[in-house]
Amino acid sequence: MAISQSAKPIARSSYRWAVAGLIFIIYTIAAADRANLGVAMPFIRKEFDMSNAEAGGLMSLFLLAYALAQIPAGFAFARIGVSKILPGAMILTSILTGLVGTAGSLLMLKIYRFGLGLAEGPLPISMTSTINNWFPAKEKGIASGIFLSAVKFGPVIVPPLCAIIISVWGWREIFIFFAVPGIILSLVWYFLVADHPSKSRFVNKAELEYILEQSDPMQANATDLSKPSANWLNTLDRIIKRRAVPALTSNGQVFKSWNIWGCATSYCFQLGVSSVLLTWIPTYLVTVKNFSIMNMGLVSAAPWVGAVLGNLLGGYFSDRFLGGRRKPGMLLSAIGTSLMMYLLINSPAEPLSYGLLLMLTGVVLSLGFSSYMSYPMGLASKASFPIANAIVNMVGQLGAAATPFLTGLLLDSYGWNYVFIFLAIGSFTSFILLLSIAEPIPGKQRG
Repeated sequence: MAISQSAKPIARSSYRWAVAGLIFIIYTIAAADRANLGVAMPFIRKEFDMSNAEAGGLMSLFLLAYALAQIPAGFAFARIGVSKILPGAMILTSILTGLVGTAGSLLMLKIYRFGLGLAEGPLPISMTSTINNWFPAKEKGIASGIFLSAVKFGPVIVPPLCAIIISVWGWREIFIFFAVPGIILSLVWYFLVADHPSKSRFVNKAELEYILEQSDPMQANATDLSKPSANWLNTLDRIIKRRAVPALTSNGQVFKSWNIWGCATSYCFQLGVSSVLLTWIPTYLVTVKNFSIMNMGLVSAAPWVGAVLGNLLGGYFSDRFLGGRRKPGMLLSAIGTSLMMYLLINSPAEPLSYGLLLMLTGVVLSLGFSSYMSYPMGLASKASFPIANAIVNMVGQLGAAATPFLTGLLLDSYGWNYVFIFLAIGSFTSFILLLSIAEPIPGKQRG
């Protein structure tokens, strides 16, 4: 049969990027729910008397529960799917966020924050699982960067917005205000995002074929991702130990993989730095730098403005210029963050200068964050990825949970200089750990 020359191929839809946009919006709200306590803490401590260690412990409770939820959530998503779990988790997150604003005692405040961590725990695995299913390998770094930018964009909007709410009403109203959007967005996700693009009425055949073409490293040729385009990449590959690695096709193999655990432990130290910036910097600006409430709100947002840029840049360069290599961004971020912590010891007291330094810190810290999410995608199959990602996120969040409490202990006994030195040592340890893991070649795993 002759094919009409006037027939034109159907244009490929781009609905996966609408999904990425929704991921960004949803996780911005989720990140705001965890960040608002740090801004409210100086005012909460006026109502509930507590030491620095007790304040750090309160801020750590959310992250401890969040970390504990990762492995169970990974198994649940692998068996049930995102669409059946995520909306309920978002609604419960919103309810517990609002309850924090009603706490009449320190005990209830602790219970609500711990419950909030358990409720929000499934969200990151749902986002990364969606990215793994909805994006081809060559776009997963960018998509992960969009997701992690949301983690940092939440703290961008939180400090100035919370400063206004506190000035007009009080600290309790912060949590009531932030409880509303998650309920609405849970319904949007339920009706608009399927577990897999093949089940979505918004994805046409051309886009589905594009997504599936190189989406699974067990099946992909990955020619574009594995072949160096410049001589300097050959040298880089020797440094980062790029090679074919065993494919992780079962949960048992995931649990035994040092590549997964090494990545997770490195992430633990890096998230620890991020956690201290999120939970303690507002208090530091008010009590040490003596900033006004509005200056505190603006400067507290600075590292997260930088973090949004760092996440997007890290994901883009990893996909477009490094051929999908994940370790370079992680290594650069770890060693650079160690240097930035040293610079913060003798930081300027003027709001603009200090804000710029914090923004640069956010950029450096976040350059490799998208790679921590993308790295397990190059090792694990679609079936085992939720557990691989859960391990990385669980260990990372345990670090995030420990550091606010440890910071409180250091402040009670020593001072802020020791906090920054402690964080610098942690980042350097992260760098050393990254040197011990391999950079997998997508599509060339050894079965």
